[in-house]
Amino acid sequence: MARVCDITGKKVMVGNNVSHSNRKTKRRFYPNLQTKKFFIPETGEWITLKVSANALRTINKKGITAVLKKALENDNVLF
Repeated sequence: MARVCDITGKKVMVGNNVSHSNRKTKRRFYPNLQTKKFFIPETGEWITLKVSANALRTINKKGITAVLKKALENDNVLF
């Protein structure tokens, strides 16, 4: 499964490990993804999303329905 946030679209970034001698080797920066179940009161059903910690904070602040509605408008939703 891809390491991509279902709400924000955050995904793996690529960069370098830099040693003390300034040698550079490739590495990957992974997003902080959590698998969570959310209850949608309008439909009365549960959905499971893989969301980043940033998206989880946004859901706590604005509510799941508002976040899903905005994500559907922006075509960010990957579920």
